[in-house]
Amino acid sequence: MDNIAGSKSTLTWLVHISVAALVILWLIPTFGLFISSFRTADQIATNGWWQSLFPSEQNLTLRSAAPETQVEQNGLYVIEGQLFEDGAKAKISVWGISSRDIGSYKPGDTAELRKGGNITVQVDGSYRMESSEPFTGSRGSRVFVTATQPPKFTLFNYQDMLFKDGSASGMGKAFLNTFTVTIPATIIPILVAAFAAYALAWMEFPGRAILVAAVVGLLVVPLQLALIPLLKFHLEIGIGKGYLGVWMAHTGFGMPLAIYLLRNYMAGLPRDIIENARVDGATDFQIFVKLILPLSFPALASFAIFQFLWTWNDLLVAKVFLIDATGQTTVMTQHIIELLGTFGGNWEILATAAFVSIAVPLAVFFAMQKYLVRGLLAGSVK
Repeated sequence: MDNIAGSKSTLTWLVHISVAALVILWLIPTFGLFISSFRTADQIATNGWWQSLFPSEQNLTLRSAAPETQVEQNGLYVIEGQLFEDGAKAKISVWGISSRDIGSYKPGDTAELRKGGNITVQVDGSYRMESSEPFTGSRGSRVFVTATQPPKFTLFNYQDMLFKDGSASGMGKAFLNTFTVTIPATIIPILVAAFAAYALAWMEFPGRAILVAAVVGLLVVPLQLALIPLLKFHLEIGIGKGYLGVWMAHTGFGMPLAIYLLRNYMAGLPRDIIENARVDGATDFQIFVKLILPLSFPALASFAIFQFLWTWNDLLVAKVFLIDATGQTTVMTQHIIELLGTFGGNWEILATAAFVSIAVPLAVFFAMQKYLVRGLLAGSVK
């Protein structure tokens, strides 16, 4: 009964389950990256993102206030304060004054400091230091605690990545550089390919079939095959060390797919519309601008999605054609690699940088996804 017209195949449920599984496998790490981008370094090092909504026990290294804050009370020099910043409602289970033994004392116990005096730490992180001699030094004493902290989320990671001037992890400049590369590298091939696709679809001239075959053949040419020759050519004409060079490279590498996709779509448009426009005296340019482009918007949007995603996530072309030793034109993919070397242990910085890099492509894809299938299936059936 599976082959009877109008009946659903038993494989339909298998297809639905497979698609759902693929979606879940894709969403889980993306959602985890999103959650991790709002967590602190201590929380990420302590437990997984799926435990971010529950209290967690962490080993922390904290400091008391500096000696300059001490006051004299009844012949003793006293420093009082709170170990936890921002009013964190943490509860200390054990603490110590040495990293080798952080569980020496319980809340309320008093420990002898190495430089003289003593310190008493309470369960909420409040402390009191006393000494018969003045406290010396420029920094407070270190206190190692094991504390249970409530869930905490922060926007500091994004502030540091995008808006902090002079920060080694600042990604704002790389974010703008990536837009500077991606937008022209998406618009230019669409404009050029649209004219070429119309000519190959609706204009009669010698060698048109050969050009179509050449475009199809270029689709299978590996990108890496043309990198070095094209770079040498760019350097000879003086555009190999800036944005213009990378724009032209992305345009050249994206043209075959753009022409092929748009040509198939335009060739499937009703011939009567084109012929009626010509009978009315419209030129090829008027037909292209007033008829073909508006009707071809799904195909244009479909290629724009592919080209935008490819150029936004590109690393190879940017490293080859966007040569800059000063870092003024560094794109986000290259900047993330640099962060891996500079902040290899700061997972909160890397998680934020990674999510920032995928946020824009996700927004573009979901905004234009309704045109994607229509554009891809263009010309497949008559």
